[in-house]
Amino acid sequence: MIVVFQCAASKKPNAGYLQRRDGRKVLFVADPEEAPTDTPYAYARPDDMAGTGTSWRDELFRYNKSSDNNPFRLLPVWQLYENRTYELLAERFGMDCLYILSAGWGLSAADFLTPKYDITFSTQADKYKRRRKKDRYNDLRMLPAETEEPIVFFVSKEYVPLACDLTAEVKGPRHLFYNSNKAPSAPGCILKKYETRTRTNWQYECAKAFMDGKIGI
Repeated sequence: MIVVFQCAASKKPNAGYLQRRDGRKVLFVADPEEAPTDTPYAYARPDDMAGTGTSWRDELFRYNKSSDNNPFRLLPVWQLYENRTYELLAERFGMDCLYILSAGWGLSAADFLTPKYDITFSTQADKYKRRRKKDRYNDLRMLPAETEEPIVFFVSKEYVPLACDLTAEVKGPRHLFYNSNKAPSAPGCILKKYETRTRTNWQYECAKAFMDGKIGI
């Protein structure tokens, strides 16, 4: 079984950053032009050019392949977020069966070193953080298409289109929990409603219920 869990806004304070050649830390956002100017960070989109002839996304791939000592102290994506649910999922399913879906980077393997970023689909977030449908991202698609393992998604409705798109070619059955009154459009997925009065971040509660055997696919 493979589990796909969505990202979170709260990142750990010790999360690392990619850096420009001048040593300035880069914070990845959806709209750098709208970002605050009174901070020490350089702002960029993941697919902006990094000043090296390649994009920041390509630089991150290179970093993951070549940085044995991890000089920027980037965290594996499953450790990037503060909520303990990520740790519980990693312990239960292991690195090979856990993937993280993020508005900033796409679908990442749990152990993929990832820098701090501030990108979300939430309409409640500041303008410079909000990824919109018209924005172009070369999202990661790290889940092997040939896998026949069942895949279980714990994602909010804003992330359902991205989840479906980035796994459209996967052979295994895809199961998606939801808690909205109306079932989301999720072509090719097996839908199951999770009954709860929780409306914000219900996916954490749902994942814990799944791990406890209270719900299943």
